[in-house]
Amino acid sequence: MRPELSEYAPSYADYIARVPEEDVLSAIELQSSDTQKLLASLDETHAAFRYAESKWSVKQVIGHVIDAERVFGYRALAISRGETQRLPGFDEKPYTEAAGYDAWKLGDLSEMYALVRRTTIVFFRNLPGEAWTRRGIASDAEVTVNALAYMIVGHERHHVSVLRERYRL
Repeated sequence: MRPELSEYAPSYADYIARVPEEDVLSAIELQSSDTQKLLASLDETHAAFRYAESKWSVKQVIGHVIDAERVFGYRALAISRGETQRLPGFDEKPYTEAAGYDAWKLGDLSEMYALVRRTTIVFFRNLPGEAWTRRGIASDAEVTVNALAYMIVGHERHHVSVLRERYRL
């Protein structure tokens, strides 16, 4: 069920809006297949491309998507299990720089994406019904597990859109 405005911070509204589906699990599964096809269409030269000097390479964008999915996924795990502690935010720029994604082989990034997405799918598929509505605090804002699932899909859709428009993939 689509999250209500009270389930997430306004800063995540764009990601949620990118997911009109009611069945977020199906959206996560379909997106996995689509993104893996996109990655398979690339070679190392395309993966190293930056549309401007100060912008991330394609590899860095993919790495960031993976990092964000892990962070959103951890938040969903913690909150679904009843965590009451505030969960930290994360600054994507230092994360991406520290990862050194430009030195990764494209095949390794593709494999990492597939593995992380697979764990996301299995986690949400087996989540008890009542866990979807649990609330916690992440990045200093209240969020539900349900909203986090939508954020995973919407965040990736945002970045795939950027890859298609600005990187011309």
